[in-house]
Amino acid sequence: MTAKSEICLQNFYVYNSSYGQREGEELKNILYYYPPETDFDTQMKNVGLSEAIIKFTDTFNPDQTCESLHTQKSKQLYYQPERGFWMAMTVSIPCVSKMKDGTEYLEYQSDDVQDSVYLAVLQQSYQMFRLFKGSFTSILDSKGGDVGHLRQKLDRFFSRYLLTLKLNHCDILDVFQGIQFLPLDKQTFLRVQCFVNLIEAMFAQVKYTAFLYNDQLVWSGIEPGDMQVVYRYLVTSLLPAHMETELQGGSMPRHPTSYSSSHYGRFVTGPANLQDVAANVGKVPKVFINNLTSPEVYHLVVYRALSATVCLFVDGSLILNIDLFKRLDVFLGPHLTSLVSEVAEQCGKQAANSGSSSPDPNSPKYVYFNQLNLAQKSTVHLDSRKTGNICVTSEVLRLLADINADKTRMPATGETILKTMSDYWVIGKLSNLREFYAIIQQKNANLIGIDDEVKRFCDNQLKNIFFHD
Repeated sequence: MTAKSEICLQNFYVYNSSYGQREGEELKNILYYYPPETDFDTQMKNVGLSEAIIKFTDTFNPDQTCESLHTQKSKQLYYQPERGFWMAMTVSIPCVSKMKDGTEYLEYQSDDVQDSVYLAVLQQSYQMFRLFKGSFTSILDSKGGDVGHLRQKLDRFFSRYLLTLKLNHCDILDVFQGIQFLPLDKQTFLRVQCFVNLIEAMFAQVKYTAFLYNDQLVWSGIEPGDMQVVYRYLVTSLLPAHMETELQGGSMPRHPTSYSSSHYGRFVTGPANLQDVAANVGKVPKVFINNLTSPEVYHLVVYRALSATVCLFVDGSLILNIDLFKRLDVFLGPHLTSLVSEVAEQCGKQAANSGSSSPDPNSPKYVYFNQLNLAQKSTVHLDSRKTGNICVTSEVLRLLADINADKTRMPATGETILKTMSDYWVIGKLSNLREFYAIIQQKNANLIGIDDEVKRFCDNQLKNIFFHD
């Protein structure tokens, strides 16, 4: 048996059927198509098939649109983000080569591509586009209905974004799209909040602020739904790229002004060198916030010192200048460098009290998600970079998404317990809009013993955030 093939993106497209209703104008339906080198006949064939499938299935249940199409070699996902606009994504199903009766054949592993997971990936692609470009409708309205302008926006964004997808490492965390919060004691949290308030009081251009430490959110002034998308961008894209650049320049890179001001602050988005006479503001992305109500545009200025990151949402109508960044650096650098030391000290005390410095390798692994505040925590994933760094098998990780997909058949409170052939016990609990998934590997355990183990674990680790019978 050879190695299993990987999950690959076969095509991705955005279309609106109302743009090409006359015969011979079908190509006008297509707003974006990947891969771009695909001939027009194939594009129209694939988009036309998607339209037909969606219309056909709509006759059976108009209240629930078609979300996926399964074939032996691929799965196609459909998503309608806005009225009239459809997005579709086709991913290949991995396969392995096997022998039977002296004949080689391919066996496709369809269970590796889970509908709920990859539908969430498709929805994420729209949310990320809307964050940086705005909604499809707002783009059209801003240019008097110019479809060509929307096509340009889609092409510029998705031609780069799709190359960053890590389809082989998608799992239940993509379904949750949660945020990892950092719990702090009252005094330290108050220091962070005072720091944030001081920024917004001293710089009227800053409308909202977010504070992160070690990729965990401490404070955010924007709505959770917007922060959910911004957080994913920071943790999976912007900050990893910035840290890689820093490591190439040395283990402890300093801001050019830090030798005189004794701080380690530097801009992640903004000017690279404030000391340069010809310095410019650099690359500062614009983001669209409050898209569901009244969209607002802001400059996303990200500043980092050691393990702390401050995100400043600056009024998008302003023209940024180098003087603003210099004043921000003079204020943020020393204050943030001092504050991050206090946060690090508090985190060290919490780790010492919880004994997390030497965790038991045989203790249960878990994934937790709170639908109310989008809080997420996982000991199954060893990092948040989507690199496949997990401490359980891929089969067990897929079971978590399967249990999650079945939760619609549960009442408000429910529990599912599964056992695999490799002696893994997988438990899913739903209570008070909180989801908890535990993984225990015990060879000779029984159902009663596993249930008691999960209760003890919840009492010890999650008694303040997860309520259960």
